[in-house]
Amino acid sequence: MPEPDLIGGAPAIELLARDLPPGAPAFVSAAVLPGRGFMLLNAPLRLPSGQTVDGVAGPSPAAAARLLDGGPDDFAGNKSFAVGGAILAPYANRVRGRPLAGSREIETSVDGRLVRLPRNWGGRAPGAAQYAMHGLILDAPVSWTQPSPDRACGRLEAGDFGGRWVSRTSLTFEWRLERGALVLSVDVRNVGETPLPFGLGWHPYFAIPSGQRGQARLRLPAARRVEVDDYDQVLPTGRLLPTSGSPYDFDAADGRRLGELYLDDCFTDLRREHGRAVAELRDPAAGVGLRIASPTPQVNAMQVYAPLGEAIVAIEPQFNLADPFGAVWPPGADTGMARLLPGESLACEVRVEPFGLTS
Repeated sequence: MPEPDLIGGAPAIELLARDLPPGAPAFVSAAVLPGRGFMLLNAPLRLPSGQTVDGVAGPSPAAAARLLDGGPDDFAGNKSFAVGGAILAPYANRVRGRPLAGSREIETSVDGRLVRLPRNWGGRAPGAAQYAMHGLILDAPVSWTQPSPDRACGRLEAGDFGGRWVSRTSLTFEWRLERGALVLSVDVRNVGETPLPFGLGWHPYFAIPSGQRGQARLRLPAARRVEVDDYDQVLPTGRLLPTSGSPYDFDAADGRRLGELYLDDCFTDLRREHGRAVAELRDPAAGVGLRIASPTPQVNAMQVYAPLGEAIVAIEPQFNLADPFGAVWPPGADTGMARLLPGESLACEVRVEPFGLTS
């Protein structure tokens, strides 16, 4: 029997759904990578027609073993947020700092303490800023169990993330398939002796099953979005702009067509529905929609990445805005970082619920 493909030193965990609602769209399976921060690799979706397509888009485990190879282009686990759905901790999005000569690090202040973070991303234009991106667990090995075919649990004693963060953290994860929905739960605990600033995020690439990007619709009830300097560096200016009446107003009940609008934008001041932060991606041509919902109070931002010419949209629930400790923000501004006292914990959940669309 051939050995399974190893990704980050561990095989993929395969989840299989049970008790699927008959005739309704549903996630039928999923693959999770314990060798890459317990990220989701892929999640196939059954359409109302019965056809199975990509729901969360990602390669097979065999292809992932070649892609997520730990090479120079995979510095600090970069390639984890190029596919599937990476978990982002202890910060989501970008963190600026002073580049350190002779290293691939930046130095920055986190709640008044200097830390060094990997300089693993940045703009591509000449002279563009380089910065830390999407946390410190992108390539972390996670211990795991699989209590049932439709559920996988992981644990990471992250400590101070190799000397890169403030205080010490313990993380537990759970992925499950639940009556057609895909569910991620993360528990964060401060096991250190000082307060813990913490930002959590999830970076899933949702497929547009029909392949027709222009007709796909985004619904995202958000009062404001973060202004950025440009779409190369994508760094915040410190201004929050109202979405109402703008091209970035996705508040209508059936959303708004993507058309030819490029998005790499962070939306905040989310209007909660039944206690949940909600976004929806609708594909009328395929007759299916996906509802991304979180009851977690700390989730008050969603980054949306919708590149032109591609049938995918990343909708990223997260705690913090980009560069949460940056000088661009007014003194005392709430940029979304949770702060846990020693011994305190918080729980976060995100559900992706498929639903059918009627013509």
